[in-house]
Amino acid sequence: MSVASLLQRRARLMGPNVSTFYDEPVHLVKGEGVWVWDADGRKYLDCYNNVPHVGHCHPFVVDAICRQAATLNTHTRYLHEGILDYIERLTATFADPLSTAILTCTGSEANDIALRMGEAVTGRRGVIATDHTYHGNTTAVSQLSRTNPPTGGYGSYVRHVPAPDSYRPLGGEAGAAHAEAFAAKVAEAIAELENTEHGFSALIICPYFANEGFPHLPKGWLDATTKVVRAAGGIIIADEVQPGFGRIGTHMWGHQRIGLAPDIVTLGKPMANGHPVGGVVTSPDIMAAFRKSFRYFNTFGGNPVSCAAASAVLEVLQSEDLMLNARTVGDYARQGLERLAERHEIIGDVRGSGLFFGAELVLDRNSREPATDYTGRVANEMRRRGILLNRLGIHYNTLKIRPPLPFTRGNADLLLSTLDEVLSELPVDA
Repeated sequence: MSVASLLQRRARLMGPNVSTFYDEPVHLVKGEGVWVWDADGRKYLDCYNNVPHVGHCHPFVVDAICRQAATLNTHTRYLHEGILDYIERLTATFADPLSTAILTCTGSEANDIALRMGEAVTGRRGVIATDHTYHGNTTAVSQLSRTNPPTGGYGSYVRHVPAPDSYRPLGGEAGAAHAEAFAAKVAEAIAELENTEHGFSALIICPYFANEGFPHLPKGWLDATTKVVRAAGGIIIADEVQPGFGRIGTHMWGHQRIGLAPDIVTLGKPMANGHPVGGVVTSPDIMAAFRKSFRYFNTFGGNPVSCAAASAVLEVLQSEDLMLNARTVGDYARQGLERLAERHEIIGDVRGSGLFFGAELVLDRNSREPATDYTGRVANEMRRRGILLNRLGIHYNTLKIRPPLPFTRGNADLLLSTLDEVLSELPVDA
């Protein structure tokens, strides 16, 4: 079936405006490792999808799913060791007191639960997020996104603060001044909420600030913000859906890299390599408060097949040493981007960690004017040449490169050489 026919069929069966990637959507039929193939047999290097965290169709994960599906699949109102074994192994990667978990089907559900945990602990509802984030699509968490505004408007219990930007920092300076300026904005938002009937419950952030363009923020950057939140009696929720599970190379979790001690951590996309698994990790005290305040049950969350898939992902991460691979290959690829920046004035800033990195494209390095349209054209041209990546950031001018963790130096060389060709051949003013 042609792409045009598929798009027409989607519109008829799924409704209008169902989003796709690229000006020319890709019809994928197969995946293996860091590669995917379209319906015409064309091979693409996947430099974008973090859902197949340990590689598309990893045989160990596939086998774990099949074996458990052939044995038993039910829900958590029956006893089963699988969920307990997984939670023990998962929480062993966190520092105390983060030792309990709830498993869900999506990161959206996980963040929804995290907000309710905040209410249960603080007795208040007000929540703060950045103005360029995304935490999911339930009714509750959709309120947190300024990039996808809810149709009915924002609730009076939500406040947004400016997203951190290391390239154009708040306060005019990077480092401590930038950190203090962000903390001051959070303090202002807390004060506003405290003057409402809602009060202040929680700050929710991605500790890598992925959708904000993954700014370069040193360890300790959130210390001032943490003090402000703690002084107000609030809690901190770290959304690890994008940076977690070793992707950033230096640490298993984004909050560990930046030196943050969250009260609640939420998980999603890469947990089970494509099987729908999400989760919430927190302390026993917060979990007990939530369980006392809310009668929560999820039919599919934590089912034996999902837990088998998620456990297999942790096993592969360890056995194949994929966090180390993320660090070494990520460093290599980022250094390659820095060399490209010497050749291409359009590259204003190179940043990232592990296998989550990219480059911000600007029309002028002095003014730092975002090359938003051009960045979109680069992503589309890369797709035409067999490389899948995308863009994000406050100005949507940052190339987002986030491949499966088995990505190699050879894969990085192909990515970099193709990007070099595109930046050399694609005119800025076309």
